[in-house]
Amino acid sequence: MPERAAPRAWSEDLAGRSPPQGAVPDSASAVSSPSDPAAAGDDAGASTAPAPGGEGDPLSPHRDARLGSTDKELKAGAAAAGSSPTALGTPWQRELRVEVMDPERRNHARELVQVEELGRWDALVVMSGDGLMHEVVNGLMERPDWETAIRKPLCSLPAGSGNALAASLNHYAGYEQVTNEDLLTNCTLLLCRRLLAPMNLLSLQTASGLRLFSVLSLAWGFIADVDLESEKFRRLGEMRFTLGTFLRLAALRVYQGTLAYLPAERVVSQVPAPPSVERQDQQGPTDAHLVPLEEPVPPHWTVVPEQDFVLVLALLHSHLGSEMFAAPMGRCAAGTMHLFYVRAGVSRAMLLRLFLAMEKGRHMDYDCPYLVYVPVVAFRLEPKDGKGVFAVDGELMVSEAVQGQVHPDYIWMAGGCMEPPPSQKPQQGAPPGEPL
Repeated sequence: MPERAAPRAWSEDLAGRSPPQGAVPDSASAVSSPSDPAAAGDDAGASTAPAPGGEGDPLSPHRDARLGSTDKELKAGAAAAGSSPTALGTPWQRELRVEVMDPERRNHARELVQVEELGRWDALVVMSGDGLMHEVVNGLMERPDWETAIRKPLCSLPAGSGNALAASLNHYAGYEQVTNEDLLTNCTLLLCRRLLAPMNLLSLQTASGLRLFSVLSLAWGFIADVDLESEKFRRLGEMRFTLGTFLRLAALRVYQGTLAYLPAERVVSQVPAPPSVERQDQQGPTDAHLVPLEEPVPPHWTVVPEQDFVLVLALLHSHLGSEMFAAPMGRCAAGTMHLFYVRAGVSRAMLLRLFLAMEKGRHMDYDCPYLVYVPVVAFRLEPKDGKGVFAVDGELMVSEAVQGQVHPDYIWMAGGCMEPPPSQKPQQGAPPGEPL
């Protein structure tokens, strides 16, 4: 859950200066700049990550845009390349205008963005953990003009205990893995560079009829337990997860349920069935790969034969925390996500080794026969007897049948990346669904 702290605002030119000491822990800011500004400030002395094609340049006009592009340009995708060129190293024509919105309770940020006049702002900057970004994105998707609202550029500045999304953006930009103030500095520099990159969005449907959207992950079992049970240790910062891991290992649980997924490699040859009338009437993008939860999954899906799990994790990005490099196999292709699961039978010692190795992304080197990884575009998870809890972007969700589908390049995030996303072909090695 997002932390709550009293924020302080700054409205100076972000491109040339760092935020003041102690500024804005846990807040959402709206940032406005000229509609066709030059580049982000006088950054001659600022260190930025190298990028192909020249420092700060986007990978390609189709993959990246610039902060200040209109919503119409962003929605058009490749058309964004036709916006007025900007040059790095030249000052903005006027200083930024910033308005800080301080969430006072859970889901307050969600309510604020539902009624905010978004046309006044070039970007929404979320300074918190991953939970507040979850609220903001779901608030945008609940607006009557959600199709336009969700194209508003977003920025994640880390001020929580997990900061997985910020750590992933830091990784994509080519920076080395850092935490705390160093991670905040890197993410602020990414905002100042004004490069935008499209990111996948996970649509989730539950048995109770709830629909929500995830920007990071859905976890069930061990990871969700650690995430939610360590809330009482939040004052420890990132160390809360280490302590929570040891406590949960001491009382390791096994969860029963049914897991099925649509492998990324099968999407090319399969045409999604037309959505039902009920789903066509639902606000938000159509989940064309999903059928109603009361129906069996389509025959071209894979159903995992085991029903005893230690954990299941659907992950959109590289990191599960600022020091948890969970997906070292590379950035997800558009429309795909990482799916991990650990079968029952794994020893406590092996599970501990996996989590300790995850800091540097070396957990896959153990070739643990209980750990399975596969790139997917959709999944379904049905817990038995409602046991266990779900954590969606670190936020609690009741345990019930849930299914999800990735929507490609659906949100724009300040960052840019060095590494182009791979094709939808699964990584070389063990076949999808086989132990690694």
